[in-house]
Amino acid sequence: MGLTIGVDIGGTKIAAGVVDEEGNILSTHKVPTPGTPEAIVDAIASAVEGARVGHEIVGVGIGAAGYVNRQRSTVYFAPNIDWRQEPLEEKVEARVGLPVVVENDANAAAWGEYKFGGGKGHRNVICITLGTGLGGGIIIGNKLRRGHFGVAAEFGHIRMVPDGLLCGCGSQGCWEQYASGRALVRYAKQRANATPERAEVLLALGDGTPDGIEGKHISVAARQGCPVAVDSYRELARWAGAGLADLASLFDPSAFIVGGGLSDEGDLVLDPIRKSYKRWLVGGNWRPVADVIAAQLGNKAGLVGAADLAREPDPIM
Repeated sequence: MGLTIGVDIGGTKIAAGVVDEEGNILSTHKVPTPGTPEAIVDAIASAVEGARVGHEIVGVGIGAAGYVNRQRSTVYFAPNIDWRQEPLEEKVEARVGLPVVVENDANAAAWGEYKFGGGKGHRNVICITLGTGLGGGIIIGNKLRRGHFGVAAEFGHIRMVPDGLLCGCGSQGCWEQYASGRALVRYAKQRANATPERAEVLLALGDGTPDGIEGKHISVAARQGCPVAVDSYRELARWAGAGLADLASLFDPSAFIVGGGLSDEGDLVLDPIRKSYKRWLVGGNWRPVADVIAAQLGNKAGLVGAADLAREPDPIM
């Protein structure tokens, strides 16, 4: 198929990269993320044009945060961009003159990890991204499974706690309210406020108050053995592992790949997730247990995955 371009739409920048069939990024071009939907389309086109210089490109894959239709053309709804029924494929194609496919960003990252990262060698994997929120992707039988309408794998909005914490989606008790970067910071602030004597290391890394705690402080403090920081990671891992056990009952994968910013902490977060997963897995003492693997591509996964999905046949066909 040749070279394709993957586009990753971030909160502050839009990155486009030329990717070969082995998942190698050959060149990149980044532009600031503008504030209006139409300006974002122009910025995507600008990033693509900047990246393609000197390369023969056969297609473009765009990773977009939001609900994307099964035809990989329209963003039904994007939570952080005012896109409603946005014909993104049509608009970008008109600007760059190349075939374009649009994919949910978590699906794109999942595909990148499955094809070129932690999922290599597996046919059936479930990916979750533990970042500010919680996303994911489903690969069964070597195929990305989007569901009938294209919006499957919104794992972060599985209701874990009936009438639980209010989520930004409007529901209550969603998984990402208990297993995400936001949740980790909330756990640490609550514990530091209740027992400040157990949070001295953590508090010293910020402004000395629970309100000043940030995610980066929790990581540093946990590695220094701060009880509140360690307990906060354990609480996040308890919920993350319990959710993986539920997903195992649904999909029975050979591996879970854990990506997103929190996965950068390695075994600090993965070991307790593995323990929680085994604790809550139904019949866990008597059945095969899926591997829980750290993602390997980091923040490149979405771009690489989107580029590779531009080579994949239309899933409707």
